[in-house]
Amino acid sequence: MSHACCHHDPEPERGTSPAYRRVLWIALLVNAAMAVIEIAYGWRAGSLSLWADAVDFVGDAANYAASLAVLSAGLLWRARVAWAKGWLMLVFGIVVLARAAWAALHGEPPQPFTMGAVGVLALAANVGVALMLYAWREGDANMRAVWLCSRNDAIGNVAVVAAAGAVALTGQAWPDLVVAVIMAGLALHSSRAVLRQAGQEMKTAPAH
Repeated sequence: MSHACCHHDPEPERGTSPAYRRVLWIALLVNAAMAVIEIAYGWRAGSLSLWADAVDFVGDAANYAASLAVLSAGLLWRARVAWAKGWLMLVFGIVVLARAAWAALHGEPPQPFTMGAVGVLALAANVGVALMLYAWREGDANMRAVWLCSRNDAIGNVAVVAAAGAVALTGQAWPDLVVAVIMAGLALHSSRAVLRQAGQEMKTAPAH
């Protein structure tokens, strides 16, 4: 990603456009539906990476709802919401790392077919959302946080599908754990970028 993304002038008119609002509503509905699906099938499959992705879908649905709530707000409030999103991504990464450490000691291999099938469905959903949001990836910290979440989800789903194949071939749980750690790393890396940009915008934005 471009380093310049963190150092441009905000473009609030792009973030309040009807097209962006429609895309956020679609993204919210898609993520809410996928959260229900992955919660149901992630536990059934015994997959840590699907469980992590289900939690991520829930968080993303909340993120899109928050973004819709502040579309017409000033830069300061949009930056504050982005700051909260950055911390949410950070917490998500830490929780997944802790869960992966526990599963490494006590976990069993997940069901690869269910894991792979749900992973493919989640990949299709996240790629679709990421493509819709691509045009707004260079906006303010709030818009960038939305884009990063969708991009990370798509990358994570590719890894989930690959891990399902590896679990099927090896009969072991470690591919599932590796993917969970990768997803946690993406969340931690993105949270750092979002928190930095949001912090800069909160310092420079007018108080009203």
